[in-house]
Amino acid sequence: MKAIAIYPLCKLVFIACILTCYHSFSQTNERNADICVYGATSAGVIAAYTAKQAGRSVILIDPGKHVGGLTSGGLGYTDIGNKFVISGIARDFYRRIGKHYGRLEQWIFEPHVAEQTFMQYLDEAGIKVVFDHYLVHAQNESSRITGIRLRNTQTSEEFVVTAKMFIDCSYEGDLMAKAGVSYIVGREANSTYNETYNGVQLREKHQFPDGVDPYRIPGKPESGLLWGISNEVLAEQGSGDQKVQAYNFRICLSDDPSNSVPVTQPDDYDAARYELLLRVIEKNTSLPLDAYLKIDHMPNRKTDINNNGAFSTDMIGMNYQYPEADHAARQRIIKTHADYVKGLLYFMGNDNRVPEHLRKEMLRWGYPKDEYTDNDYWSPQMYVREARRMKGAYVMTQANCEGKETVTDAVGMAAYTMDSHNCQRIVVNGMVKNEGDVQIGGFGPYPISYKSLVPKAEECKNLLVPVCLSASHIAYGSIRMEPVFMVLAQSAALAAVEAIKTKRAVQDISIAKVQKRMQEDPLMDGSAPEILVDNDDQAHVTKKGNWSRVTRGAYGNSMFVSDESGASVRFLPGIAVAGKYHLYFYLPKIENASRELQVKVFDGKDERTITISPADMKVEGQTSGEWVDMGMYTLAGKKPPYVEVSRANATGSIVADAVLFIKEKE
Repeated sequence: MKAIAIYPLCKLVFIACILTCYHSFSQTNERNADICVYGATSAGVIAAYTAKQAGRSVILIDPGKHVGGLTSGGLGYTDIGNKFVISGIARDFYRRIGKHYGRLEQWIFEPHVAEQTFMQYLDEAGIKVVFDHYLVHAQNESSRITGIRLRNTQTSEEFVVTAKMFIDCSYEGDLMAKAGVSYIVGREANSTYNETYNGVQLREKHQFPDGVDPYRIPGKPESGLLWGISNEVLAEQGSGDQKVQAYNFRICLSDDPSNSVPVTQPDDYDAARYELLLRVIEKNTSLPLDAYLKIDHMPNRKTDINNNGAFSTDMIGMNYQYPEADHAARQRIIKTHADYVKGLLYFMGNDNRVPEHLRKEMLRWGYPKDEYTDNDYWSPQMYVREARRMKGAYVMTQANCEGKETVTDAVGMAAYTMDSHNCQRIVVNGMVKNEGDVQIGGFGPYPISYKSLVPKAEECKNLLVPVCLSASHIAYGSIRMEPVFMVLAQSAALAAVEAIKTKRAVQDISIAKVQKRMQEDPLMDGSAPEILVDNDDQAHVTKKGNWSRVTRGAYGNSMFVSDESGASVRFLPGIAVAGKYHLYFYLPKIENASRELQVKVFDGKDERTITISPADMKVEGQTSGEWVDMGMYTLAGKKPPYVEVSRANATGSIVADAVLFIKEKE
């Protein structure tokens, strides 16, 4: 009887909630656009720019005050894997960064330079970002989002956005979740998708050495665990759970005294949080600072610092609530993480228990005066490595990463290692251990399915999700790179434009048309696509002599390497439109490289020989090679132009990988 009595009341409450939502949508201030992009991350900026360049009205919304997400938030030491997979406007972004630093491309950059570059795109397209507004509700009727309600972070005032298409570019997948689309938080069991690197993984990377005692009083469990250690029991290897890989901040510091302020004690500082670090240091007191902080150098004496080792900037196990938390709770979690990382820097420079050489090294660094000037010189963007992941029309898995399963509806590519940071810190056999870190590479570029960007049709027909896309935890670890998000965002925006044009659901559009648009007008400005001739392009490459096909460190899937006298490789671009072209030769890092590499350029009439010095080339950062500028040429004439590399005057191994032909604008 109680169940029967309660049911009508529940039903009335449910109806009241629906009416309340409807009332708020119908009465609140409303804005309209063809396409609404939620999240002004790197992906969000590119999606909005693409849609506007394609002739559609756009509204771009973000809960914060900045654009670019992690790319402008400190992650300047770009994780790429293989630059070959980065195309379209994403590649143009790194070209614009390169122009700022006087190069063709630049993948290592200062935060403010990245944000300025993103703002260039928005200014060119005439897009004004709606800052300081977070999502509170999404109305989904008949499997279509009809509108979303946003709340101002400062005034709590609300307004509604209606649009034909929606693109969720947030790191958290908030729009996807509010729209009722299926998703997962945490790690699947290996058995779910027949994987081997998913779920619980106790491994050696970023791991504590044996013998680090976890208890407040060493050897006495009754004294309790040190801060940051969970009392959970290690689960079976490969089993699934809802734990989330650790977050941190990518830290920009400067060792230029004229452009830095000291690292000071943060709010809520507690030295007890770093007791475990002291026990790690005790195992080897002579290690330098970069054993505990991964310090990568940026231009102008700045850094991008990431987690390194057993105890570092990752705040392991303290982010489990973040993906599903509301806006206020997330702000508290973000501040907790910021205080932890700032506290770590302060602790290492000022606590007398830290070895003197580490303190001195740490005190060289301060916060740059010209970065994050409106946020006390600290990044406003926490590194949300993973939050929600959509369970969409297709799930990318380990099999895709390793090339065991290949999709045919590619709208982007990935190539990075399957990478997960640690998910928990526990006691194993009386010792403290980290669990969850996985770093498995050794595979080449692979395509990402369009169907992994769209929900199931019965759930939502006008939403695309290029960031929290449909992938298993371990596959997402390979895909979740900022340049890849940008590529997928451009594809998502073009798909949204196509869906509007054809009046179809996003699941029903022609992927071939999206792919064609990406190929024919990759920069969305009508300029001629550049011509890339890769060594694997058999139709445009001829070779003489013996060449080894090497995959590691190549641009694309492989490169040719030779030590044989008389060996040569000719790249034939098949120029269809005569004109001025800027030529670049891709030079990867190889062992025993010749001091000189001779490259001939034939423009159709005349031949020019250029000498490159591989051993003298400075290759920076995550990239395996660099583009060498070979100058400007007018490619015409009756005979086909070509670029040829040979062993003439070689003193070691020579390489033939890729040649780029960029047509000058008329």
